[in-house]
Amino acid sequence: MIDRPPAYLRTARSPRMLLLLLVLLGAAAVCGRLGVWQLDRAAERGQAQAELDEQQAAQTEPEPLADVLAPQTGFTGELVGRLVRVQGTFGPDELLVVGRTHEGGAGLLLLTPLTVEDTGAVLPVVRGWVTDAAAAASVPAPSGPVELTGYLQSGEAAGTGTRLVPGQVDAISPAELVNRWGGPMYSGYLVLAGSDPVPDPDVALLGRPTLTGTGPALQNLAYAVQWWIFGGFAVALWVRLVRDEARSEVEDAADVVGDPAH
Repeated sequence: MIDRPPAYLRTARSPRMLLLLLVLLGAAAVCGRLGVWQLDRAAERGQAQAELDEQQAAQTEPEPLADVLAPQTGFTGELVGRLVRVQGTFGPDELLVVGRTHEGGAGLLLLTPLTVEDTGAVLPVVRGWVTDAAAAASVPAPSGPVELTGYLQSGEAAGTGTRLVPGQVDAISPAELVNRWGGPMYSGYLVLAGSDPVPDPDVALLGRPTLTGTGPALQNLAYAVQWWIFGGFAVALWVRLVRDEARSEVEDAADVVGDPAH
């Protein structure tokens, strides 16, 4: 007795189903390609939006910090990247934020407390990026009153504190820094864009921070996922059709066997 293949295999290998499979695989490939195109569009639109934001920020006059953010108040997403100016005096307890990259290189951030002139509150200031601790030691914060221009950024979650030496942190967390620097303290921090006196040339200034997860690029990413889901549906549809037709063939065969007239 020759074993016959299962019904679903016979159905799947039928010319009609094989032809349908080719059609649906072609549709899935098209959906996959459209998803990749949407990814490319997301990257292009994200880059274009970032360049536009940079241009607008460069043309925008800095606002007084007092008009934008008060000490010990909530930091909202709309404040990220706002250009502000502030006067104050740097404190002596500068910290190095470890594990930060800039233009592909690994290094440290210079994090310095600024006592704001108007409020007496402490504002964490990222003075820039350096390659190592030796470079950081060669560029101390200026003494005396300074006027800074920079971008606001929201405070980070508390760090782990592992594998750190004295004078290092792994997060810019106002909730932790207040225990070291005292308060009152601002809920965000300042990313230095310029100052008087002029920043040291050995310190690389960071760019304008942005709020991730928003904007047109996210919309294109959603479209890409939708196209890939459609492609998956095309393959799933073929599997469903094979299964249903195989079941129908088995039921028809059972009816024929059970019919006394045959």
